[in-house]
Amino acid sequence: MPLRETLARVDADLAAGRVPVARQRLRGLISSFPHDLTLRRRLAEVYRLYGDAAEAGRWMYLEEDRHADETAAFEARYGSPGWRMKALAWQGAEAEAATAFAEGQLVAVRTACAEELGHPVDWDDPASYRDDLQGQYEAPYMPWTVGGVLAGVGCLVAALVFLAIWVNGLVALFDE
Repeated sequence: MPLRETLARVDADLAAGRVPVARQRLRGLISSFPHDLTLRRRLAEVYRLYGDAAEAGRWMYLEEDRHADETAAFEARYGSPGWRMKALAWQGAEAEAATAFAEGQLVAVRTACAEELGHPVDWDDPASYRDDLQGQYEAPYMPWTVGGVLAGVGCLVAALVFLAIWVNGLVALFDE
């Protein structure tokens, strides 16, 4: 699906309250267009709807106007340079970054990872920084957020409503 069409669907999803769907579409777009900082910014905005500062900081990490508290939350959640490399989902050379600030951020993370591991690492070769990922969970523990709790409760309510409708349909079927 073309970029513009997918972004139009993201807008429609957000307008309809389908935030998880919009988030997933944006994640897919970033996989296809890792150098597009606008997509990363939009995904950070979606994570702000969830109240997830670490993920907002993750996707704003390459932006100069990022929020310091979100950046700190991202760096705390992804505590090592190798985990940050993985989390940033960058592909290709740092020189392909849209801004000098983004390029500097990418160089700093890669350099810190190489220094920590004692050998060169490459964005396109996760095996080169895999040693830094050993012994840790991919999704570090994060405390519950209001947005996360509300999303979970909404899913539970929807499932219960569906179940009630289904049971009522079965009862009506057997009453005939």
